Amino acid sequence: MSKKHNQIKNHFIKYFVLMSLFFVFGCSNTKYLPEGDLLYTGGSVKVKDSIMKKKDRKALETELKGLLRPKPNKTFLGLRPKLWFYNIAGEPKKEKGFRHWLRTKVGEEPVLFSKVDLDYNASVLRNFAENRGYFKTRVSADSTVRNKRVTAEYTVVPKKQYIIKSVTFPDDSLKMSKIIARSSRRSLLKVGNPYDLDVIKAERERIDARLKEKGYYYFNPDYLLAKVDSSKGDHEVKIRLVIKDETPAKALRAYTINNIFVYPNYSLANDSMVYRKKNITQYKDFTIIDTAETFKPRVYDRTIYFKKGDLYNRKDHNLTLNRFVNLGTFSFVKNEFKPSDSIDNALDSYYYLTLLPKKFIRVEVLGKTNSASYTGSEVNLNWNNRNFLGGAELFTASIFGGADFQLGGANKGKNIYRLGGEVSLTWPRFITPFNIEGNSEYVPRTKVALRYEYQKRTQLYALNSFNTSFGYLWKENIRKEHQLNVIDVTYVSPNHVTDEYLEDIQQDPALARVIEKQLIFGPTYNYTYTNTMQKRRKNTIYFNGELDLAGNITGLVTGADYPDKVKTIFDVPFSQYVKIKTDFRHYLKLGKESELASRLIVGAGFAYGNSNVMPTSKQFVVGGTNSIRAFRARTLGPGSYVIPETTTNISYTPDQSADLKLEFNTEYRAKLFSVVRGAVFLDAGNIWLLNADPNKPGAEISKDFMKEIAVGAGVGLRFDLSFLILRTDLAIPLRNPSLPDGQRWVIDDINFGSSSWRKDNLILNIAIGYPF
Repeated sequence: MSKKHNQIKNHFIKYFVLMSLFFVFGCSNTKYLPEGDLLYTGGSVKVKDSIMKKKDRKALETELKGLLRPKPNKTFLGLRPKLWFYNIAGEPKKEKGFRHWLRTKVGEEPVLFSKVDLDYNASVLRNFAENRGYFKTRVSADSTVRNKRVTAEYTVVPKKQYIIKSVTFPDDSLKMSKIIARSSRRSLLKVGNPYDLDVIKAERERIDARLKEKGYYYFNPDYLLAKVDSSKGDHEVKIRLVIKDETPAKALRAYTINNIFVYPNYSLANDSMVYRKKNITQYKDFTIIDTAETFKPRVYDRTIYFKKGDLYNRKDHNLTLNRFVNLGTFSFVKNEFKPSDSIDNALDSYYYLTLLPKKFIRVEVLGKTNSASYTGSEVNLNWNNRNFLGGAELFTASIFGGADFQLGGANKGKNIYRLGGEVSLTWPRFITPFNIEGNSEYVPRTKVALRYEYQKRTQLYALNSFNTSFGYLWKENIRKEHQLNVIDVTYVSPNHVTDEYLEDIQQDPALARVIEKQLIFGPTYNYTYTNTMQKRRKNTIYFNGELDLAGNITGLVTGADYPDKVKTIFDVPFSQYVKIKTDFRHYLKLGKESELASRLIVGAGFAYGNSNVMPTSKQFVVGGTNSIRAFRARTLGPGSYVIPETTTNISYTPDQSADLKLEFNTEYRAKLFSVVRGAVFLDAGNIWLLNADPNKPGAEISKDFMKEIAVGAGVGLRFDLSFLILRTDLAIPLRNPSLPDGQRWVIDDINFGSSSWRKDNLILNIAIGYPF
């Protein structure tokens, strides 16, 4: 058969499949419609205006189209697969079963034209346009029917948009009017801007928020009236803000704080309970009513921002509530303000706090697999006390154990076992030699922790690892978070090193560093900024920066200098280095159920003084489920380094680590149906040594480092089960830096039909959660 004949045949098959899809997803969707009804496929809005700029006209059309109801059935590449699944499932005979699941969870019932109210939609469009200043707008509606499908068309003819000519504020003798007038420079209503009802509403809320900071507890935005005069001028309006005559007298007065009552052990069961005198404690400005003496009184002094005689303000009101919530000891926090019986224009404040269980146990069981062909599990048992010393301190004691089994691949039989424990105590305040007062809604914390872990790699070696730390955690606001460990000490000691591993060191001297004794101490700092919680933003970002300074002051004081003046503590050389790492992520929202997520990681470590290389545990690695997914975990790099043939007797793949790291990831994420989401991704990056190592040629950084960038791509499915996200990613390498220069792009080698190619290049990653 000729090559041309094969091409014609392939084109015919593709055309046939494409036409079949259109037939299945298209025609069959209208065949199930109720008699006499039509399938509504959406509406369009056309704004006819010769004066408006094209950009503004298109923007208004987009806004108006978003107001149309109902929404048509969801489409994918012009087809309606969800509607097709709904139709083929038919009416299920019972609620439980595959057909019911297919119809209700995967499918989507048809949106019928009988549910579309053209006149109602036209009135909605008209009101929206007039609220934007296009007064006397005319809207007409029509529909077009074709093959049992119908579309709605709306034509909007706006008049010239009205502009704000002047804005005036209340000018009566009330004190609050003077406060409003003084804040007029922050007004959202600007002369020359278009009239917009939403801006007027926002301005009322701005004024209300300002008054709340000045003691006007009972005021609300509805007491402000915006009088709009459009009778004079050419498409201009005068806006005058006034306080309504029917505003209650109490809303016109500023209030101070009088008595402050705290119920730290409150429940609905004792709502009407009569407390004894011994249950009532007076501490500074607070009256504490507690039958169990749950907390030391100073807890309330650090949490409640109001003091007796203070002018009420919403900022301190919200700060107090948020700090009670962030203490982590209460399941429910309620606050009430009531007029004082003893002082005019004063409020008594009541805080009703419902406790979480003081002590609790949490068990975590985790199953996992990674791209290095390790499969295993981990168990964590945690015992917690939320009020360990009576000051809302959190004490945690945990033990953990896990095992990773290598059932195939180069590391077969080299199983990994871990066992350890950790204790930590966290205070809900800064513990420092000097007093630090914070005004954040988040409670600052001081934490001390002690951890031990025993790790055994069968047939190779075992490591004992000890760590202790003392530091501070605090949040400036919902976006900015800091962690400073003033003391962070790690000691690693090898154990049970096998003869096999010692022989392997003779072939690869770099393996010796893994079992060296390590003593690492010094401050660490971590900063995080994110606005990803703002779901309505089109662009959101996440940034994390880490700084690790090990042995710096000690090295300077002792005059440490490798290799002539290596200093030791308890006969162990201490590490001296500077390490910095940044992780920047960007999320671009493309639609309601789709986004483009990208990440850039840049890291560098520099050993000096008492060290000539960074500790292995502090170096950078790439590859694996949360990194460059087309390469197995910790096997990529450094640079263009290739494990020499002289080490082929080593029965496992050694971990690769280095001093510098550059990594970029991007992936398109979209909801497919129900709980299933899909992704298409591209990963790139590598690691490098800062200085040349004769045992690892090609591993050091050079001016041609971009030629050593590894590239991988793939697709994935994510199952969003609400309480967890199960992720599966299938990736293949596109560029391999370990190959000779000029041969590193391996796109032409892709051959899904070859079993040997699939075995060496198809990398399946299974993980919990998104990679970034």
